[in-house]
Amino acid sequence: MTAIISTDRDACAAEPSGDDLLTWILAWSELVVFAALLTSFVVASWLQPGEFAAGKARLHPILPVINTTVLLASGWFAAAAANQSGRQQRLGLLASSVGGLVFLSLKICEYWLEGASLVSTDVFAQLYILLTGFHLAHVAFGSLVLLLVAKFPSRQNVHLITTLWHVIDIVWLVMFPVVYLV
Repeated sequence: MTAIISTDRDACAAEPSGDDLLTWILAWSELVVFAALLTSFVVASWLQPGEFAAGKARLHPILPVINTTVLLASGWFAAAAANQSGRQQRLGLLASSVGGLVFLSLKICEYWLEGASLVSTDVFAQLYILLTGFHLAHVAFGSLVLLLVAKFPSRQNVHLITTLWHVIDIVWLVMFPVVYLV
């Protein structure tokens, strides 16, 4: 576990280490957890279609689209940072983190606009908050780690956080149509 965030800038300069296995185990475990949450959301929507249709009608129509664009741009900056070094890499990681923080701000704004409808006890509201809130926690944590890695951008650190950041993107790209469009 000590190799997850390395402060040694030259730790992985030559070739990937065995820590890639930990990165992929973490990435796949996250995907499995989100798959279970999304499956629960879909099954509940089949069992209670009226409640879910009413719940989706309460959601903000534009903010999730903007947030998708912000998160994709953030992912692009992370991918670019993974292929750069020095100042450019740090700026890419910083831009990616800022994108995550903008996503976070817009999602909180969306929650605020939806207000009382999310405090409801219906299954849609509970699963919506659980699913999007769990994703939001990942975005918040990932954004902070991106900032930390911008400070200590070893190849290993950059590889780890950009891989996990792309997992967060993939989850949102699946979640967005399931929660907001279908």
